[in-house]
Amino acid sequence: MAQTAKKINFMISNDVRKEFEKLVPPGQRSKVVNEALRRELILIKRERLTHRLLVLRDSGKKLSSGEIVELLKKDRTRTKSL
Repeated sequence: MAQTAKKINFMISNDVRKEFEKLVPPGQRSKVVNEALRRELILIKRERLTHRLLVLRDSGKKLSSGEIVELLKKDRTRTKSL
């Protein structure tokens, strides 16, 4: 299935615009913006997931290394029988 594109309008500061126009040729600008946004969105998602994991870690039951090993052994035994 072909991907579609949509034209959107947003504001950028003049210094960024000038640098962008100086460094990126007109035929490549959409591609550069799309790739930059993709990378930034991935970072935002990672930050949110990291935050969620840290909250879960802080709210979860604290286990010793021995308890973790025992739970993993039980889980492995359980999954082998499935």
